[in-house]
Amino acid sequence: MHADWLIHARWVAPVEPDDQVLEHCAIALQGERILAVLPSSDARAQIQADQEIELPQHLLIPGLVNAHTHVAMTLFRGLADDLPLMTWLHEHIWPAEQRWVHEEFVADGTRLAVAEMVRGGTTCFNDMYFFPDVTARVAAQAGIRAIVGMIVIDFPSAWAADHDEYFAKAVALHDQFRAHPLIGTAFAPHAPYSVNDAGLARVRKLADELDQSVHIHLHETADEIRQSLQTHGKRPLGRLHDLGLLSPSLMAVHMTQLLDEEIEAMALAGAHVVHCPESNLKLASGFCPVKRLLDAGINVALGTDGAASNNDLNLLAETRSAALLAKGVAVDARALPATQALRLATLGSARALGLDAQIGSLLPGKSADLVAVNLGYAETQPVYHPVSQLVYAADRSQVSDVWIAGRQILRHRELTTLSMDAVLAGAARWRDRVAEPATS
Repeated sequence: MHADWLIHARWVAPVEPDDQVLEHCAIALQGERILAVLPSSDARAQIQADQEIELPQHLLIPGLVNAHTHVAMTLFRGLADDLPLMTWLHEHIWPAEQRWVHEEFVADGTRLAVAEMVRGGTTCFNDMYFFPDVTARVAAQAGIRAIVGMIVIDFPSAWAADHDEYFAKAVALHDQFRAHPLIGTAFAPHAPYSVNDAGLARVRKLADELDQSVHIHLHETADEIRQSLQTHGKRPLGRLHDLGLLSPSLMAVHMTQLLDEEIEAMALAGAHVVHCPESNLKLASGFCPVKRLLDAGINVALGTDGAASNNDLNLLAETRSAALLAKGVAVDARALPATQALRLATLGSARALGLDAQIGSLLPGKSADLVAVNLGYAETQPVYHPVSQLVYAADRSQVSDVWIAGRQILRHRELTTLSMDAVLAGAARWRDRVAEPATS
């Protein structure tokens, strides 16, 4: 057989089947796809490759899938820390967005975010932000996979003046990228408290017509629940249910405030939950009951949220936080073991995005999105269980190489599609601008 790449590694964690770790294996890549996963001895005898690489201390995993981001907000990293959600939003973030967010801001912020994510092993992200066409264009140029949100919110922004313009631009965005190999779209109404019933009903109608997922912040804080009960006489999930949005297309982000009957309703509907443990901790939003969700059969994905509230896009660290927090919340050391935590960050997130047939595991025929992590560092030695070392001990700086759709995007920690000097220069320009006091 002929392959473009033959990658030999000490360990391979394919994620499917569960809990499997292969030793002294190779992955052959042909074009954008995985051709084969087989013992290195067999690969050397059977496959002739254009490029062959030896990774004797590395673990190969599927590319991490960040299921909830606001990537351009990386330029607001550290702007307003140590504040509760609504104070953070109303008094700091939304005013900063009104002042600064436009196409150049989103382009530079996306480049910075993509550089960070790729260097941390993330090969796909699901975004919700203004100027999604710019995010999509930058992601495509950088060679990273993305689902960009067709955002809807009740108030005007630099992106759109009213609901009609938000929806018109959403349909145009969907049409523009519907056949793109790396870029997809999803409806992204911001939250039940920032999109009225008419807007949410319109999202449901168009999502059904265009076969699109719906990506929304939901049940993030106790205050959100109280406000919904006061304003609508029902909890936010009940409101979405009545509007027809509780379905397998729903990606509900945060979900820290859940009753038993709501977990049952989510399970019956086949909806997905996107867990963002570090953002929830930093904003004191609450705890997502991950073990209860998984026990109910609900697919759980992992996201970082934006770097303005996390403050990083480190999905490997998020995986560790998710595993540790699940144990504390459930008071059960067996809750969310390392292999299951890795599954949430890969196949679980891919499934929430509707991409699990393409990515999320290392199987022949799937897209060649894979990450090499060097476990040869002192910090991850000795290795008894590679996936446990990955989740509980490894750092994102140990990610050495990344392939997306068969293309090497990171080589020996160096980006191949982005200039780091240009990325950092863009970040510095925005730091100087955003730090300037507003003039009256």
